[in-house]
Amino acid sequence: MNPHLSLLQAYPFERLRQLFATTKPNSALRPISLGIGEPRHDTPALIKQAYCDAIMGTGLAGYPATAGELTLREAISQWLQRRYQLHLSAQTQVLPINGSREALFAFAQTVLAPAASGAKPLVVCPNPFYQIYEGAALLGGAEPYFVASDPARNFAQDWASVSDEVWARTQLLFVCSPGNPAGAVMPLAEWKLLFELSDRYGFVIASDECYSEIYFRDEPPLGGLEAAAQLGRGDFKNLVSFTSLSKRSNVPGMRSGFCAGDAALIKQFLLYRTYHGSAMSPVVQSASIAAWNDETHVLDNRALYRQKFAQITPLLANVLDVALPDAGFYLWAAVNGSDEDFARDLYAAYNVTVLPGSYLAREAHGYNPGAGRIRMALVAQADECLEAAQRIVAFVQERSPV
Repeated sequence: MNPHLSLLQAYPFERLRQLFATTKPNSALRPISLGIGEPRHDTPALIKQAYCDAIMGTGLAGYPATAGELTLREAISQWLQRRYQLHLSAQTQVLPINGSREALFAFAQTVLAPAASGAKPLVVCPNPFYQIYEGAALLGGAEPYFVASDPARNFAQDWASVSDEVWARTQLLFVCSPGNPAGAVMPLAEWKLLFELSDRYGFVIASDECYSEIYFRDEPPLGGLEAAAQLGRGDFKNLVSFTSLSKRSNVPGMRSGFCAGDAALIKQFLLYRTYHGSAMSPVVQSASIAAWNDETHVLDNRALYRQKFAQITPLLANVLDVALPDAGFYLWAAVNGSDEDFARDLYAAYNVTVLPGSYLAREAHGYNPGAGRIRMALVAQADECLEAAQRIVAFVQERSPV
Protein backbone atom coordinates (compact mmCIF):
# COMPACT_ATOMS: atom_id res chain seq x y z
CA MET A 1 0.00 0.00 0.00
CA ASN A 2 1.01 3.60 -0.49
CA PRO A 3 2.83 4.39 2.78
CA HIS A 4 1.59 7.98 2.65
CA LEU A 5 -1.96 6.76 3.38
CA SER A 6 -0.94 6.18 6.99
CA LEU A 7 -0.20 9.91 7.32
CA LEU A 8 -3.79 10.95 6.66
CA GLN A 9 -5.88 12.14 9.58
CA ALA A 10 -9.53 11.22 9.99
CA TYR A 11 -11.78 13.51 7.96
CA PRO A 12 -13.66 16.09 10.10
CA PHE A 13 -17.03 14.39 9.68
CA GLU A 14 -15.60 11.01 10.68
CA ARG A 15 -14.19 12.68 13.79
CA LEU A 16 -17.61 14.18 14.43
CA ARG A 17 -19.24 10.76 14.08
CA GLN A 18 -16.79 9.38 16.64
CA LEU A 19 -17.46 12.32 18.98
CA PHE A 20 -21.21 11.61 18.87
CA ALA A 21 -20.87 7.80 19.00
CA THR A 22 -21.95 7.46 22.63
CA THR A 23 -24.20 10.53 22.76
CA LYS A 24 -27.96 10.21 22.51
CA PRO A 25 -29.61 13.30 20.99
CA ASN A 26 -32.82 14.79 22.33
CA SER A 27 -35.42 12.73 20.45
CA ALA A 28 -38.18 15.22 21.30
CA LEU A 29 -36.67 17.62 18.77
CA ARG A 30 -36.23 17.03 15.05
CA PRO A 31 -32.55 16.76 14.06
CA ILE A 32 -31.05 19.84 12.40
CA SER A 33 -27.56 19.73 10.95
CA LEU A 34 -25.41 22.82 10.50
CA GLY A 35 -22.36 20.61 10.23
CA ILE A 36 -21.80 19.91 6.54
CA GLY A 37 -21.46 22.65 3.92
CA GLU A 38 -23.81 20.93 1.51
CA PRO A 39 -26.06 23.41 -0.34
CA ARG A 40 -29.72 22.55 0.21
CA HIS A 41 -31.51 25.30 -1.65
CA ASP A 42 -33.57 24.11 -4.62
CA THR A 43 -31.67 23.29 -7.81
CA PRO A 44 -32.80 25.74 -10.53
CA ALA A 45 -35.35 24.32 -12.97
CA LEU A 46 -33.34 25.38 -16.02
CA ILE A 47 -30.40 23.22 -14.91
CA LYS A 48 -32.60 20.20 -14.25
CA GLN A 49 -34.29 20.66 -17.62
CA ALA A 50 -30.94 20.83 -19.44
CA TYR A 51 -29.85 17.67 -17.62
CA CYS A 52 -33.03 15.82 -18.55
CA ASP A 53 -32.87 16.98 -22.16
CA ALA A 54 -29.32 15.67 -22.43
CA ILE A 55 -30.31 12.32 -20.92
CA MET A 56 -33.13 11.95 -23.45
CA GLY A 57 -30.80 12.87 -26.30
CA THR A 58 -27.50 11.22 -27.13
CA GLY A 59 -25.65 12.45 -24.06
CA LEU A 60 -24.59 8.99 -22.86
CA ALA A 61 -23.78 7.48 -26.22
CA GLY A 62 -20.04 8.14 -26.30
CA TYR A 63 -16.93 8.66 -24.22
CA PRO A 64 -16.43 12.31 -23.26
CA ALA A 65 -13.17 14.11 -23.95
CA THR A 66 -11.11 14.98 -20.88
CA ALA A 67 -10.84 18.58 -22.05
CA GLY A 68 -14.63 18.82 -22.26
CA GLU A 69 -16.69 20.16 -25.13
CA LEU A 70 -15.58 23.48 -26.59
CA THR A 71 -19.10 24.84 -26.02
CA LEU A 72 -18.70 24.28 -22.26
CA ARG A 73 -15.26 25.87 -22.17
CA GLU A 74 -16.62 28.83 -24.13
CA ALA A 75 -19.51 29.21 -21.68
CA ILE A 76 -17.00 29.24 -18.82
CA SER A 77 -14.76 31.74 -20.61
CA GLN A 78 -17.75 34.01 -21.23
CA TRP A 79 -18.73 33.78 -17.55
CA LEU A 80 -15.20 34.78 -16.54
CA GLN A 81 -15.49 37.80 -18.81
CA ARG A 82 -18.86 38.85 -17.35
CA ARG A 83 -17.84 38.21 -13.73
CA TYR A 84 -14.23 39.39 -13.70
CA GLN A 85 -13.76 41.25 -17.02
CA LEU A 86 -11.17 38.67 -18.04
CA HIS A 87 -10.37 37.33 -21.50
CA LEU A 88 -9.17 33.74 -21.21
CA SER A 89 -8.73 31.33 -24.11
CA ALA A 90 -11.36 28.61 -24.03
CA GLN A 91 -8.86 26.45 -25.92
CA THR A 92 -5.82 26.72 -23.64
CA GLN A 93 -6.65 28.41 -20.33
CA VAL A 94 -9.91 26.76 -19.19
CA LEU A 95 -10.50 23.15 -18.14
CA PRO A 96 -13.75 21.58 -16.83
CA ILE A 97 -13.38 19.59 -13.60
CA ASN A 98 -15.56 17.18 -11.66
CA GLY A 99 -16.01 19.55 -8.74
CA SER A 100 -13.25 21.58 -7.11
CA ARG A 101 -12.49 18.93 -4.49
CA GLU A 102 -11.15 16.26 -6.84
CA ALA A 103 -9.33 18.82 -8.96
CA LEU A 104 -7.56 20.52 -6.05
CA PHE A 105 -6.31 17.12 -4.95
CA ALA A 106 -5.27 16.03 -8.45
CA PHE A 107 -3.59 19.35 -9.20
CA ALA A 108 -1.15 18.79 -6.34
CA GLN A 109 -0.22 15.40 -7.79
CA THR A 110 0.51 17.17 -11.09
CA VAL A 111 2.62 19.95 -9.62
CA LEU A 112 4.63 18.23 -6.89
CA ALA A 113 8.04 16.79 -7.80
CA PRO A 114 10.95 15.31 -5.85
CA ALA A 115 13.23 18.07 -4.62
CA ALA A 116 16.83 18.08 -5.88
CA SER A 117 18.05 18.51 -2.30
CA GLY A 118 16.37 15.29 -1.21
CA ALA A 119 14.26 17.15 1.34
CA LYS A 120 10.50 16.83 1.08
CA PRO A 121 8.89 19.67 -0.86
CA LEU A 122 6.50 21.87 1.07
CA VAL A 123 2.87 22.69 0.36
CA VAL A 124 1.89 25.88 2.18
CA CYS A 125 -1.69 25.92 3.46
CA PRO A 126 -3.91 28.30 5.40
CA ASN A 127 -4.92 27.29 8.93
CA PRO A 128 -7.88 26.68 9.48
CA PHE A 129 -8.20 25.06 6.08
CA TYR A 130 -10.09 22.74 3.73
CA GLN A 131 -8.77 19.28 4.59
CA ILE A 132 -8.16 18.27 0.97
CA TYR A 133 -5.11 20.55 0.92
CA GLU A 134 -3.35 18.47 3.57
CA GLY A 135 -4.28 15.13 2.01
CA ALA A 136 -3.16 16.30 -1.42
CA ALA A 137 0.21 17.33 0.00
CA LEU A 138 0.81 14.13 1.93
CA LEU A 139 -0.22 11.76 -0.87
CA GLY A 140 1.91 13.78 -3.28
CA GLY A 141 4.97 13.04 -1.14
CA ALA A 142 5.18 16.57 0.26
CA GLU A 143 4.94 18.03 3.72
CA PRO A 144 2.16 20.52 4.55
CA TYR A 145 3.22 23.77 6.18
CA PHE A 146 0.44 25.62 7.99
CA VAL A 147 0.67 29.40 8.02
CA ALA A 148 -0.15 31.22 11.26
CA SER A 149 -3.47 33.07 11.15
CA ASP A 150 -4.66 36.16 12.98
CA PRO A 151 -8.05 35.86 14.75
CA ALA A 152 -8.15 39.65 15.10
CA ARG A 153 -8.17 39.95 11.28
CA ASN A 154 -10.80 37.30 10.61
CA PHE A 155 -8.12 34.61 10.50
CA ALA A 156 -6.15 36.26 7.70
CA GLN A 157 -2.87 34.47 7.04
CA ASP A 158 0.31 35.96 8.47
CA TRP A 159 2.47 35.57 5.39
CA ALA A 160 5.24 37.65 6.97
CA SER A 161 5.75 34.89 9.55
CA VAL A 162 6.83 32.42 6.83
CA SER A 163 10.61 32.22 6.62
CA ASP A 164 12.73 32.39 3.47
CA GLU A 165 13.78 28.79 4.15
CA VAL A 166 10.16 27.63 4.02
CA TRP A 167 9.41 29.55 0.83
CA ALA A 168 12.55 28.13 -0.80
CA ARG A 169 11.21 24.57 -0.27
CA THR A 170 7.65 25.43 -1.30
CA GLN A 171 6.34 23.99 -4.57
CA LEU A 172 2.64 24.70 -4.10
CA LEU A 173 0.59 27.24 -2.17
CA PHE A 174 -3.12 26.69 -1.50
CA VAL A 175 -5.18 29.80 -0.86
CA CYS A 176 -8.92 29.96 -0.24
CA SER A 177 -10.76 33.22 -0.86
CA PRO A 178 -13.50 33.60 0.26
CA GLY A 179 -12.15 31.47 3.06
CA ASN A 180 -13.51 28.32 4.64
CA PRO A 181 -14.47 28.58 7.48
CA ALA A 182 -13.98 32.27 8.40
CA GLY A 183 -15.30 33.75 5.15
CA ALA A 184 -12.58 36.39 4.67
CA VAL A 185 -11.77 37.75 1.20
CA MET A 186 -8.14 38.40 0.27
CA PRO A 187 -7.45 42.01 -0.77
CA LEU A 188 -5.33 43.04 -3.76
CA ALA A 189 -2.31 43.87 -1.58
CA GLU A 190 -2.23 40.30 -0.28
CA TRP A 191 -2.37 38.89 -3.80
CA LYS A 192 0.45 41.23 -4.82
CA LEU A 193 2.64 39.89 -2.02
CA LEU A 194 1.93 36.27 -2.96
CA PHE A 195 2.67 36.89 -6.64
CA GLU A 196 5.99 38.51 -5.71
CA LEU A 197 6.87 35.52 -3.52
CA SER A 198 5.88 33.12 -6.32
CA ASP A 199 8.12 34.98 -8.75
CA ARG A 200 11.01 34.91 -6.29
CA TYR A 201 10.75 31.26 -5.27
CA GLY A 202 8.99 29.64 -8.23
CA PHE A 203 6.06 27.98 -6.46
CA VAL A 204 2.60 27.51 -7.98
CA ILE A 205 -0.54 29.08 -6.48
CA ALA A 206 -3.80 27.08 -6.43
CA SER A 207 -6.65 29.45 -5.63
CA ASP A 208 -9.79 27.80 -4.22
CA GLU A 209 -12.71 30.15 -4.97
CA CYS A 210 -15.79 27.94 -4.67
CA TYR A 211 -17.62 30.43 -2.37
CA SER A 212 -17.12 33.43 -4.65
CA GLU A 213 -20.78 33.93 -5.56
CA ILE A 214 -22.24 34.01 -2.04
CA TYR A 215 -21.28 37.32 -0.49
CA PHE A 216 -22.68 40.05 1.75
CA ARG A 217 -20.90 43.19 0.58
CA ASP A 218 -22.11 45.25 -2.36
CA GLU A 219 -18.85 44.51 -4.18
CA PRO A 220 -18.25 40.89 -5.24
CA PRO A 221 -15.13 39.16 -3.91
CA LEU A 222 -11.87 39.73 -5.74
CA GLY A 223 -10.71 36.60 -7.58
CA GLY A 224 -7.13 35.43 -8.02
CA LEU A 225 -7.17 35.74 -11.81
CA GLU A 226 -8.83 39.14 -11.49
CA ALA A 227 -6.12 40.27 -9.07
CA ALA A 228 -3.41 39.05 -11.44
CA ALA A 229 -4.93 40.97 -14.36
CA GLN A 230 -5.21 44.15 -12.28
CA LEU A 231 -1.52 43.81 -11.41
CA GLY A 232 -0.45 43.40 -15.04
CA ARG A 233 -0.03 39.62 -14.91
CA GLY A 234 -2.26 38.75 -17.86
CA ASP A 235 -0.39 35.52 -18.54
CA PHE A 236 -1.43 34.32 -15.01
CA LYS A 237 2.05 32.90 -14.47
CA ASN A 238 2.08 30.08 -11.89
CA LEU A 239 -1.58 30.69 -11.00
CA VAL A 240 -4.59 28.41 -11.44
CA SER A 241 -7.99 29.22 -9.93
CA PHE A 242 -10.62 26.60 -9.11
CA THR A 243 -14.35 27.07 -8.71
CA SER A 244 -17.52 25.03 -8.72
CA LEU A 245 -21.21 25.12 -9.51
CA SER A 246 -22.06 23.36 -6.23
CA LYS A 247 -22.51 26.47 -4.09
CA ARG A 248 -23.27 28.97 -6.87
CA SER A 249 -26.04 26.92 -8.45
CA ASN A 250 -27.06 24.41 -5.73
CA VAL A 251 -25.92 21.33 -7.65
CA PRO A 252 -23.40 19.55 -5.37
CA GLY A 253 -24.50 16.20 -6.79
CA MET A 254 -23.49 17.20 -10.32
CA ARG A 255 -19.80 17.49 -9.40
CA SER A 256 -19.06 20.24 -11.89
CA GLY A 257 -16.67 23.15 -11.93
CA PHE A 258 -13.63 24.44 -13.75
CA CYS A 259 -10.06 25.57 -13.30
CA ALA A 260 -8.44 28.35 -15.30
CA GLY A 261 -5.22 30.29 -15.52
CA ASP A 262 -1.62 29.68 -16.61
CA ALA A 263 -1.87 27.90 -19.99
CA ALA A 264 1.32 25.91 -19.38
CA LEU A 265 -0.03 24.53 -16.11
CA ILE A 266 -3.44 23.82 -17.63
CA LYS A 267 -1.75 21.84 -20.43
CA GLN A 268 0.13 19.65 -17.95
CA PHE A 269 -2.95 19.23 -15.76
CA LEU A 270 -4.94 18.09 -18.80
CA LEU A 271 -2.25 15.50 -19.53
CA TYR A 272 -2.50 14.21 -15.95
CA ARG A 273 -6.29 14.10 -16.10
CA THR A 274 -6.25 12.21 -19.39
CA TYR A 275 -4.51 9.32 -17.64
CA HIS A 276 -6.41 9.82 -14.39
CA GLY A 277 -9.75 9.33 -16.15
CA SER A 278 -11.38 12.59 -15.09
CA ALA A 279 -13.63 13.37 -18.06
CA MET A 280 -16.95 15.05 -17.25
CA SER A 281 -20.14 13.30 -18.31
CA PRO A 282 -21.71 14.85 -21.43
CA VAL A 283 -24.99 15.11 -19.52
CA VAL A 284 -23.31 17.11 -16.75
CA GLN A 285 -21.60 19.25 -19.37
CA SER A 286 -24.95 20.16 -20.92
CA ALA A 287 -26.43 21.09 -17.54
CA SER A 288 -23.27 23.04 -16.68
CA ILE A 289 -23.54 25.13 -19.82
CA ALA A 290 -27.07 26.11 -18.79
CA ALA A 291 -25.83 27.01 -15.31
CA TRP A 292 -22.86 29.14 -16.41
CA ASN A 293 -25.01 30.96 -18.96
CA ASP A 294 -27.61 32.08 -16.42
CA GLU A 295 -27.14 34.60 -13.62
CA THR A 296 -30.73 35.10 -12.46
CA HIS A 297 -30.73 31.97 -10.31
CA VAL A 298 -27.42 33.06 -8.76
CA LEU A 299 -28.91 36.41 -7.73
CA ASP A 300 -31.91 34.63 -6.22
CA ASN A 301 -29.66 32.19 -4.36
CA ARG A 302 -27.50 35.00 -2.97
CA ALA A 303 -30.61 36.84 -1.79
CA LEU A 304 -31.73 33.77 0.16
CA TYR A 305 -28.39 33.59 1.97
CA ARG A 306 -28.38 37.31 2.68
CA GLN A 307 -31.84 37.10 4.22
CA LYS A 308 -30.86 34.13 6.40
CA PHE A 309 -27.63 35.67 7.62
CA ALA A 310 -29.31 39.02 8.31
CA GLN A 311 -31.84 37.27 10.53
CA ILE A 312 -29.63 34.69 12.23
CA THR A 313 -26.29 36.44 12.76
CA PRO A 314 -27.63 39.10 15.21
CA LEU A 315 -29.58 36.42 17.08
CA LEU A 316 -26.47 34.30 17.63
CA ALA A 317 -24.30 37.36 18.31
CA ASN A 318 -26.32 37.90 21.49
CA VAL A 319 -24.81 34.75 23.02
CA LEU A 320 -21.71 33.93 20.92
CA ASP A 321 -18.68 35.82 19.60
CA VAL A 322 -19.74 35.81 15.94
CA ALA A 323 -20.06 38.31 13.10
CA LEU A 324 -21.22 38.44 9.51
CA PRO A 325 -18.46 37.08 7.21
CA ASP A 326 -17.33 38.74 3.99
CA ALA A 327 -18.64 35.79 1.98
CA GLY A 328 -19.51 32.09 2.05
CA PHE A 329 -22.27 30.34 3.95
CA TYR A 330 -20.58 29.65 7.29
CA LEU A 331 -20.69 31.36 10.65
CA TRP A 332 -17.40 30.92 12.53
CA ALA A 333 -18.13 31.49 16.21
CA ALA A 334 -16.06 31.49 19.37
CA VAL A 335 -17.49 29.54 22.31
CA ASN A 336 -16.56 29.33 25.97
CA GLY A 337 -14.49 26.26 26.69
CA SER A 338 -13.92 23.23 24.51
CA ASP A 339 -15.39 23.28 21.02
CA GLU A 340 -15.79 19.48 21.15
CA ASP A 341 -17.71 19.67 24.43
CA PHE A 342 -19.91 22.43 23.03
CA ALA A 343 -20.75 20.43 19.90
CA ARG A 344 -21.42 17.19 21.78
CA ASP A 345 -23.52 18.81 24.53
CA LEU A 346 -25.54 20.85 22.01
CA TYR A 347 -26.28 17.67 20.07
CA ALA A 348 -27.39 15.87 23.24
CA ALA A 349 -29.58 18.69 24.55
CA TYR A 350 -31.03 20.19 21.37
CA ASN A 351 -30.34 17.76 18.49
CA VAL A 352 -28.41 20.40 16.52
CA THR A 353 -25.15 19.45 14.83
CA VAL A 354 -22.28 21.93 14.47
CA LEU A 355 -18.66 21.20 13.60
CA PRO A 356 -15.89 21.75 16.18
CA GLY A 357 -13.45 24.31 14.83
CA SER A 358 -10.41 22.35 15.95
CA TYR A 359 -11.33 19.66 13.39
CA LEU A 360 -10.75 22.20 10.61
CA ALA A 361 -7.26 23.22 11.72
CA ARG A 362 -3.97 21.74 12.87
CA GLU A 363 -1.74 22.39 15.82
CA ALA A 364 0.96 24.68 14.40
CA HIS A 365 3.18 27.40 15.86
CA GLY A 366 2.09 26.38 19.35
CA TYR A 367 -1.69 26.37 19.01
CA ASN A 368 -4.71 25.15 17.06
CA PRO A 369 -6.45 28.25 15.65
CA GLY A 370 -9.78 26.43 15.42
CA ALA A 371 -9.86 25.45 19.09
CA GLY A 372 -12.67 27.09 21.02
CA ARG A 373 -14.67 27.76 17.85
CA ILE A 374 -17.50 26.12 15.94
CA ARG A 375 -18.49 26.25 12.29
CA MET A 376 -22.16 26.54 11.42
CA ALA A 377 -23.25 25.96 7.82
CA LEU A 378 -26.44 27.93 7.12
CA VAL A 379 -27.30 25.83 4.09
CA ALA A 380 -30.80 24.63 4.95
CA GLN A 381 -34.02 26.55 4.36
CA ALA A 382 -34.48 29.71 6.43
CA ASP A 383 -37.02 28.29 8.89
CA GLU A 384 -34.80 25.32 9.73
CA CYS A 385 -31.72 27.52 10.22
CA LEU A 386 -33.71 29.91 12.40
CA GLU A 387 -34.98 27.07 14.57
CA ALA A 388 -31.43 25.77 14.95
CA ALA A 389 -30.22 29.24 15.94
CA GLN A 390 -32.98 29.60 18.52
CA ARG A 391 -32.02 26.25 20.04
CA ILE A 392 -28.35 27.31 20.16
CA VAL A 393 -29.32 30.53 21.95
CA ALA A 394 -31.32 28.56 24.51
CA PHE A 395 -28.44 26.09 24.95
CA VAL A 396 -25.86 28.81 25.56
CA GLN A 397 -28.13 30.64 28.00
CA GLU A 398 -28.70 27.45 29.97
CA ARG A 399 -24.99 26.63 29.88
CA SER A 400 -23.85 30.06 30.96
CA PRO A 401 -26.76 31.75 32.74
CA VAL A 402 -26.43 35.50 33.23
